[in-house]
Amino acid sequence: MTLHQTPEASPPLPAPDPSAARAQNVLIGLIFLATALNYVDRQVLALLKPMLEAEFNWSDQQFAHLGSIFQLSAAVSLLGVGWFVDRFGVRFAYGFAVAIWSLAGMAHALAASVQQFVIARAVLATAESVNTPAAMKTAAIYLPIQRRSIGIGIINTAPNIGAIVTPLLIPPFAIAFGWQAAFIVTGGLGLVWLVLWHLNTSRLKPIAGQTATTRGKVEWGVILSDRRTWTVIGAKAFTDLVWWFVLFWTPDFFARQFNLSQGMLGWPIAIIFTLAALGAVSSGALYPALLLRGFSMNAARKSAMLAFALIVLVMPLALTASNPWIAAIFIGLGLFAHQGFSTNIFGMATEIVPARRIATVIALGAIAGNLTGTGIIEFAGWSLDSGLGYTPLFVICGSAYLVALAFIHLMQPKLETAQD
Repeated sequence: MTLHQTPEASPPLPAPDPSAARAQNVLIGLIFLATALNYVDRQVLALLKPMLEAEFNWSDQQFAHLGSIFQLSAAVSLLGVGWFVDRFGVRFAYGFAVAIWSLAGMAHALAASVQQFVIARAVLATAESVNTPAAMKTAAIYLPIQRRSIGIGIINTAPNIGAIVTPLLIPPFAIAFGWQAAFIVTGGLGLVWLVLWHLNTSRLKPIAGQTATTRGKVEWGVILSDRRTWTVIGAKAFTDLVWWFVLFWTPDFFARQFNLSQGMLGWPIAIIFTLAALGAVSSGALYPALLLRGFSMNAARKSAMLAFALIVLVMPLALTASNPWIAAIFIGLGLFAHQGFSTNIFGMATEIVPARRIATVIALGAIAGNLTGTGIIEFAGWSLDSGLGYTPLFVICGSAYLVALAFIHLMQPKLETAQD
């Protein structure tokens, strides 16, 4: 799942002085680290499933509950995150959120039952939901326009970097030092970040011309009666579930399908998210290329989506792969295409939804994605406990994007730039 920044047109601003540039570089680095740690902490549980399952004798359905409570908590929290960041200021809100999610991550090490893990997951999800709004507001307040797009681009790679590094480091670390140590160390990294955040942001000043703004009243009746809103919500609902399924269940898939040991699980996961990262940085080129070839906005956007939707069809082939590396490539190609499709959903939203509503519509889409993520995580637990295995899940993943595109076309037969 990627951060999105709509480009801004503005006159060139004076280049910052060297000390200001250094401070801004440090700030970008801190936001990058926080966003990467956000994905590190949420991935640890999935990577340690074989070890935790053996110790606590969990069923697959119980393990699914741990994933679904995370998704539900994040979905509910998204309703109030914007208010929290605006009300208390980004410097306090961001630091407070990282502190809470770090302590919640460390608290997993003390859990001795499913219920205690559920509480830790809920608190972790609630705090982690602050990251994206806080990161975007920090960039808007402290980074000048000519550096903001570059900064956002760097930050945008952090989730994939976290998702690549974590599976390579956490399983062998847990084998060497125990699963409790894995939670304590990964959570502790956030507390180190908190010290760096405090030391490096205490003297930051908003950029010249940046003033506080009051959030406009949300026109809920207008927003919820607009087909464009439901187009974005539906597109996110159909596709985000694939990302959450892969993030939460693929370590178990490789352990179960290929009998990989705890120490080997990280390598195929790293391949998957490396391909996802490539998709994140390259997928934005197709749509403008089609426009340059004379396609209309509607044809270019839907053609780009169709191309990525067809690539995802290879995902179910992972079930027939002869070894984990080929399976990882099939799943990774699916996530490569997911990033491309997701980029086009965000791009479509910025075109068809009026600017004054875009933040609210994107938030509603994120909530929908978290809710369908909850659904597929729970369905996976039921499917595995019922003996159906991973086949229904990969079929859902492979077809999700064609279904999403059909829904988009049904709701918006002709995509047009918002005029209202």
